[in-house]
Amino acid sequence: MFSQPVFLQGLGMGASLIMPIGAQNAHVIRTGVAGRHVVLTVATCILIDVALIALGMSGFGALIERSPALLLAARWGGAAFLLWYGVRCLSSCWRGAAAPDAGNGDQAAATASRALGIVLAMSLLNPHVYLDTVVLLGAVGSSLAAGHRASFAAGAMTASLLWFSVLGLGARRCAFVLARPAVWRAVEAFTGATMLVLAVLLLLES
Repeated sequence: MFSQPVFLQGLGMGASLIMPIGAQNAHVIRTGVAGRHVVLTVATCILIDVALIALGMSGFGALIERSPALLLAARWGGAAFLLWYGVRCLSSCWRGAAAPDAGNGDQAAATASRALGIVLAMSLLNPHVYLDTVVLLGAVGSSLAAGHRASFAAGAMTASLLWFSVLGLGARRCAFVLARPAVWRAVEAFTGATMLVLAVLLLLES
C-alpha cells in the first residue's frame, strides 16, 4: 500500500545521499558541458541507482551491514576510489586542463558505446555508490514494515530520477559558463577537495 510520508522519507534520504558531488555527479556534469550522449549518461545513472536500490531493499543491504568484513572492504574500496578521483581532479586543476567541449575532436569522436562504458565504470567501479544505495538506503528501507518498503524505494528512486535529469540537462544549459577555463578549474578544485574529504570521512568511519 502506498504511503506518502514513507515515500517522502525515501525521497529525502535518497536526495541527501545522491546530491553531494561525487564521481558520478562530476561525470554527468562533464557530459552535460561537452554535450555528447547526455541522455544516455543520465539514463544509465538512473537505471544503475534503481537497480542498486532494489538490490538493497531485497535485504542485501542489511546483510552487508551485518558483515563487518564486507562493510570494511566497501569502505576501504570507496575511500581508495575517492582518493584516486580527488587527486585526478586536483591534478587537472593544477595543470589548467580545459573543460570538455563539444567542439573538441576527442569528444566529437566519442561513440555511444564508449560513453556507456565510461559511465558504467564511474558508477559500478565506485564502492561508494554501493554504500549509499545498497547499504544505507537498503538497510533503512528493509527495516520498515513490509507494506511500506515499496513506497520508500519509490521515493529513493524518484530522487535519483529527478537529480540526474536536472544535473545533466542543467549542465548542458549552463555549458557557456561552466566551459570557461577559470570556472572549470574551480569546479575541478571543488570536486577534488570534496572527494578527498569524503575519502577521509569513510576511513574514519571504518
